[in-house]
Amino acid sequence: MISFCRSTLFLFALLGAVALAQTSAFTSPLPTGVRLDAVGDAVELGSMPLNVVPALSGDKAVVVLGGWREQGIQVVDLKTRRVTQTLLQDGAFYGAAFSPDGNTLYVSGGNSDTLFIYSWKDGNAMLTNKLELAKAKTADGTGTSYPAGVAVAPNGHFVYVAENVGNRLAVVDMVTREIVQRFPTDKYPYSVVVDSESRVFVSAWGGTTISDFRVLPDGKLAYVGRIEVGRHPSALEVSGSRLYVALAGSDRVAIVDVRSRKLTGYFHDSAPGAPPEGSTPNALAISADRKRLFIAEADNNAVAVLSLADGKLLGRIPADWYPTAIAEVGSQLLILSGKGHGTHANPDGPVPLTNWPNGKPLAYTLGQLNGSLRVLPSCPPSPSASRAQTTGSRNARCDAILRSSMSSTSSKRIVPMIKCSVT
Repeated sequence: MISFCRSTLFLFALLGAVALAQTSAFTSPLPTGVRLDAVGDAVELGSMPLNVVPALSGDKAVVVLGGWREQGIQVVDLKTRRVTQTLLQDGAFYGAAFSPDGNTLYVSGGNSDTLFIYSWKDGNAMLTNKLELAKAKTADGTGTSYPAGVAVAPNGHFVYVAENVGNRLAVVDMVTREIVQRFPTDKYPYSVVVDSESRVFVSAWGGTTISDFRVLPDGKLAYVGRIEVGRHPSALEVSGSRLYVALAGSDRVAIVDVRSRKLTGYFHDSAPGAPPEGSTPNALAISADRKRLFIAEADNNAVAVLSLADGKLLGRIPADWYPTAIAEVGSQLLILSGKGHGTHANPDGPVPLTNWPNGKPLAYTLGQLNGSLRVLPSCPPSPSASRAQTTGSRNARCDAILRSSMSSTSSKRIVPMIKCSVT
């Protein structure tokens, strides 16, 4: 018997027959009047979650909250689908990374100009230190560093921090707690990744380039140069010799050969029949089998799934309002959405917070917003023919539900599905 996956069309009305652990509940109406019906088990989160980082154990994930009402982190138990910790910070923005041994968690502090340092033990985070990246503030109180993306050196001794407002990358010695290097980047650096060959890449969403660095034997960096990729580079993912760059302003993902340091092409993720701008790709993840690219499309309220071999769109996974991050953990796919299930009427009038922070934050539109995390199965690589012959026929799990029509109230829309079957 040979296991294979084939694309098949199903009616949404038949989804109840699909053997896939999931829930689907409509959101509150968005400002456009649309109700969303995302798939997967839902975990309710705090204000505007921007990033999700799985723990090395695979049973917990850390979510970064960067909203108007609250900022900090939440720890989610992926087995029970529950939030087990909420730890607020003076500021937070996007960045989070575990040390190579998994015992330390670093979280960006956004407007506080701080790098927050947590110990991680038995699935729990505890704040142990804070590192100030800048002392000066602007006249209106805005930070002058504003740490965003965070990555850790392979040896664990240094942390690389994108200083979003400072337009630079900081290298922090975690033994001495000192900034030992700073490099200029393009405008508003955002994401930082380290590849398997000790290269560091930094996106800059206010520019058009990726900054390229080489990790030295001691963990410090040597500047290599910049690579032109296109407007508004945001999230980054690396697979082998390829760097994938989400271009949030043009519905494209740039493809860079990291060895030649050249742009080799683009994947496109515009919505069907839509203009070439409007999907807003803002987060990326690569499947464990290195065959698929997941793209969070913030303004489509969906996750596009592309074949890495040819860039072909395999379909879209419906998400909650404004997906912001994706991660694959073992057999699970995590889809984070910043605005979750929508807002409600404001009972206290259009300007309720004249005495902030002592007012009623839940009465304000931005104060109402809670994010969500959707957890759904992710199909493992297909078994080889020889293994299939020895194990015989068995039930195959569905890879993912991929819908081409998004954000519709209709319960009978056509749904393209990647269906794993055995013959």
